Amino acid sequence: MTLHLRPARPGEAGLVLSFVRELAEYERLAHEVDATEADLDRALFSPHPRAFCSIAEWDGEPAGFALWFYNFSTFRGRHGIYLEDLFVRPAHRGRGIGRALLESLAQRCLDEGLARLEWWVLDWNEPALAFYRSLGAEPMEEWTVQRVTGEALARLAGRA
Repeated sequence: MTLHLRPARPGEAGLVLSFVRELAEYERLAHEVDATEADLDRALFSPHPRAFCSIAEWDGEPAGFALWFYNFSTFRGRHGIYLEDLFVRPAHRGRGIGRALLESLAQRCLDEGLARLEWWVLDWNEPALAFYRSLGAEPMEEWTVQRVTGEALARLAGRA
């Protein structure tokens, strides 16, 4: 049994979208997914992509993914990586695939002199919380996520 990590390739937006949908189903958020293959294709494979994706293959079969992008910390004065999504298909869990995806991002951070690797996790997802704690991740409990989207975003931009 072998694990291989690689960047997503042009033409694989459908595969990435299938992972996104599987993750959303697990997180009970499938109703929020409106991304299309074309959206992901533009984001990941344009001449100047702003998002990146790693695919984990187990014996040649797509088993999981990590979708991420660079962020910036003014306090640290350096970029970091924000992990938007990490997902391993249920049939492939327990094989170290999620850990390998996170390790590869941590290695990238060190290789590129980045300040940190961070992500969000749903507060009810105890298996994920326990897994992340086992890796040394620390919850940022003093921070509250804020989001503006849809009609509120249009109003804020003065376009409502």
